[in-house]
Amino acid sequence: VGTFYKSSAPGNPAFIAEGQTISAGDTLCIIEAMKLMNEIESEYNGEIVECLIKDGDMVEYGQPLFKIKEA
Repeated sequence: VGTFYKSSAPGNPAFIAEGQTISAGDTLCIIEAMKLMNEIESEYNGEIVECLIKDGDMVEYGQPLFKIKEA
């Protein structure tokens, strides 16, 4: 239902990277839907194991975006 973005703007660093430690509330990515930019925040404390989608790809409702190893 939207487009996946790893950063806030082209050329800006990604919000997160594989192997990075995150906390609940950290911004993981942005999903653009109907010209609205929605920041997706982590619900978990842990480590990013893998990003399952590429920057600029379309995503569907309920589609997994990341693998997170909970701390």
